[in-house]
Amino acid sequence: MFKTIVIVDDEVHIRALLEQTLEELEGEPRIFTAVNGVEGITLIERERANLVFLDVMMPLMNGYEVCAAVRGNPDLADTTIVMLTAKGQESDRTRGLEVGAHHFVTKPFDPDEIIALAQKILTVS
Repeated sequence: MFKTIVIVDDEVHIRALLEQTLEELEGEPRIFTAVNGVEGITLIERERANLVFLDVMMPLMNGYEVCAAVRGNPDLADTTIVMLTAKGQESDRTRGLEVGAHHFVTKPFDPDEIIALAQKILTVS
C-alpha cells in the first residue's frame, strides 16, 4: 500500500524543496501539495494522509488551526503532523504540540533530517 504525504505551505520554494526531498524516500510515497490551510485540510482528508508537513503561518487558516481540525477528525487519527516554522520560539513549539502536532521543525531545515524523519514515520505507520 502506498504511503501518502501532504505538504501544506504558502511558500512555493519551500513546497518545491520538500517535494523534491521527499521524492527520494523508499517506497515512492504519493506526494500532494497545498498552498493554504483550507486547501490543505481538503487534501489531507481526501487522500487520508499518513504524513503532513504543515507550515504555521499561512493565509486563510494557519497551521495551528489546520492541525486542530485534523486532530478533531477521528478518521485521521493515524495521520502524523510535522509542523514547520521560521519561528523557533519555545512558545510556538508548545502551542503546536498542544494542538496535536507530533514533531516541530524550524526553517531553514536540513533536507537529510527531513528524509530521516519521514522515513522513520512512514516505516512505523
